[in-house]
Amino acid sequence: MRPRLFCVGRAATIPRRESSTAAALRYTGRVITKAANGGLAGALRTWRTRRRVSQLELAVRAGTTQRHVSFIESGRSTPGRAMIIRLAESLDVPIRDRNELLLTAGFAPAYPQRELDDPQLAPVRTALERVLHGHLPYPAVIVDRHGDLISANAGFHMITRGVDPHLLTPPVSVPRVLLHPRGLAPRIVNLDEWAWHIIDSVQTESVRNPSERLRRLAEELIDLAPPRPRQLSPHHLGFAVPLHLRTSDPDHPELRLITTLTHFGTATDVTIAELRLEAFLPADETTSAALAELVMW
Repeated sequence: MRPRLFCVGRAATIPRRESSTAAALRYTGRVITKAANGGLAGALRTWRTRRRVSQLELAVRAGTTQRHVSFIESGRSTPGRAMIIRLAESLDVPIRDRNELLLTAGFAPAYPQRELDDPQLAPVRTALERVLHGHLPYPAVIVDRHGDLISANAGFHMITRGVDPHLLTPPVSVPRVLLHPRGLAPRIVNLDEWAWHIIDSVQTESVRNPSERLRRLAEELIDLAPPRPRQLSPHHLGFAVPLHLRTSDPDHPELRLITTLTHFGTATDVTIAELRLEAFLPADETTSAALAELVMW
């Protein structure tokens, strides 16, 4: 959206009821630019505030001047396509939202968004399936930006045996499966600690990359979770929150797992950039041996 320009001539007397704002805009022979609260200017300012970056720091990152950044955010300057992309990259704006910024400024999107079953993404699908299989016998899943299940290996299917089939009907929300009373929640020994680990992750992602679905999911999970513990349990690993999961196997009554998240850091396709690999790793040798016995390769 282009900034609205007001050309004020030499005219006339200020009316009695003229506001102080209007009076401040009365100049002779000058073009006054109205400060932009929305559009591209407002969106960039919002992202900069969200990332807690000053105008000067953003200017240094993007290779421009603080004055230029200020003019863009006030609507006094309209940046070109390349500058918008540089500013968005400097603010670590997700590429889906970079496309939105470009569209707002009247430019075509820079990043394609294909369906995962698109033939051009076949190498990516193959690579992901190899990663899932290679992680066996340990559980692993591929999820999208909302935590919905894209694919899973046999290890994950093993630990979710007995979960209500309704929760496993697509779209499958992995955080919901973990914390729902008809999901894995009754089998999680340290549910109070683990639940808030999951909730904090969802809320952090929702704040960093705003999504109404993530916000609603976080609210739902909070309603499902027990009260947040006031102190860490004695089983806390110090570097990660472990998942203590009961099994129905008398020889392996409990699994102790930690999780890692991986994503495509250099993806230029929106769909691929939003995929996440969540891998469950054994926290001890007993769990490692148990998973090797429990999972059918």
